[in-house]
Amino acid sequence: MAKGKQKRKGYFSDLRLPVVKEYIYPSARSSLLMIGGIGAFLVAVVFVFNLTVQSGSLVSNGPLSSNHASFGGECASCHTAFDRVSDAKCSVCHEKFGDELGAFTYSSHYLYRSGDFTRLVPSPDEVACFSCHPEHQGTSSSITQVPDATCTTCHEYGSFNSRHPEFAFASEKIEDPANLKFSHTQHVTEVINQEGLVDIEQSCLYCHHARDEGKSFKPISFETACSACHISTSVSTAWLPIASSSRRAGVQTIGSIQTRQAPGTRWADYMTSAEFQQRRDEVRKRPVYHRDPWILENLKRLQDELYRDRNDLAELLQASAGEDPRGARALYTEALATLEDYAEELRSAPGRDVQKALNELDELIRVVKARIRDPFSPMDETKFLLGPDDINPDLDAADIAELESVVDGLTETCQTCHTVQQSAILRVQKDQRVLIRSEFDHRVHIIQRGCLECHSSIPIREHVARDSVATAAIDHAGIQNLPTIETCQSCHAPAKAVNTCVSCHLFHPDKSQHTNLLRYFE
Repeated sequence: MAKGKQKRKGYFSDLRLPVVKEYIYPSARSSLLMIGGIGAFLVAVVFVFNLTVQSGSLVSNGPLSSNHASFGGECASCHTAFDRVSDAKCSVCHEKFGDELGAFTYSSHYLYRSGDFTRLVPSPDEVACFSCHPEHQGTSSSITQVPDATCTTCHEYGSFNSRHPEFAFASEKIEDPANLKFSHTQHVTEVINQEGLVDIEQSCLYCHHARDEGKSFKPISFETACSACHISTSVSTAWLPIASSSRRAGVQTIGSIQTRQAPGTRWADYMTSAEFQQRRDEVRKRPVYHRDPWILENLKRLQDELYRDRNDLAELLQASAGEDPRGARALYTEALATLEDYAEELRSAPGRDVQKALNELDELIRVVKARIRDPFSPMDETKFLLGPDDINPDLDAADIAELESVVDGLTETCQTCHTVQQSAILRVQKDQRVLIRSEFDHRVHIIQRGCLECHSSIPIREHVARDSVATAAIDHAGIQNLPTIETCQSCHAPAKAVNTCVSCHLFHPDKSQHTNLLRYFE
């Protein structure tokens, strides 16, 4: 190497170790810094351009599902800078109902599944929304199809075909408190003979009418399923004593009710005396209607005599409350409807005091309506119930027996189907209250199987073939005529029909309110 190009060496430390001078004093690197700065600037320009113009395609994990596709490149709609997607961001869109609890929280799931309001305290094991509903998997992905592995982190059932427990109504022999005298085998035979049906299962759909969407059925109603055969114009009540100042155990005539003009008796103006027969101090009504207002009004008056200190809410019901707390919301809804009818009748009444009271009543109705509409608002059914302690203490055993005798004659026609207790007709449960937190589509199942292949708890085929009526022990309205889990598992198996958790089960309780679009505006 030429002497002119040799590196000049210096000395390092007291030992005078030889070292190249440029190693100790490096030359300027301004050119490298300039190149690096230009590169960083170009990267920043590309990044900003991608975020603002190209919807952040370079940093996105992938395209959004169709549920959230409208957000496009608005990452801030869901994401918080330097943090994961928060549940609060999800609730901006999904909690439209103004409820403090939130329909899509874990706490509401606990309440939804158990009905126990003590479980409203958030669990420390709660997971974020995105843990079950991952995004950025493409527009064709279904964000609501949660895998079983997510569910089994809390529910240790394993697969549907191995460790899933039996349905409670089947394992615990739960029956509906139907409060209705009814035989399926008798009615199926009658429908087949009356309509000339060949297929026995067509008789099922004679009374069980599908909802508009075809998945489930409407509650049974007298008007659509029973009126063609029951309560003809020839039906009447028994001869009943007329109440007077000296006789409390009696009924009021239509004339007395019209004269009294009590709230809720406007129907009496449209009922004529031709519907009644009277002899001396007795009266009977012919014809009798379903929910006959004259019978119900007299029942209410007789109950007032028997239960002097009963709760005012009970007077707003047409039938007795029953004992199922899950039906409390329906009781409040019916009581509110009766109260609205009373208020409507008073609107034409003169007097400033009446109108002032109506304004206060309207405000109360508005508040109660909002509470009923809130699916998480607790409802106390005991406000409607009567007990032995509520019986009028001024009555002796003979008085009670006399009043109950009048009730029995007044409801003689009703008792063909209904049960009467505590001077009131027991409320009929018109729909089954099982599997209410799951989904079932009859449309897709009826193609594979007939009604009686799954609904076989009541031996309908056997008795209809012999033209006989099954005993009440095996055929009554309270029987849950539903299949066991073994019937479901015969088709829903790994190699057959889908058997994932979300194919049947619901998690978020607000599913029943999805069609109520007005709530989104409220």
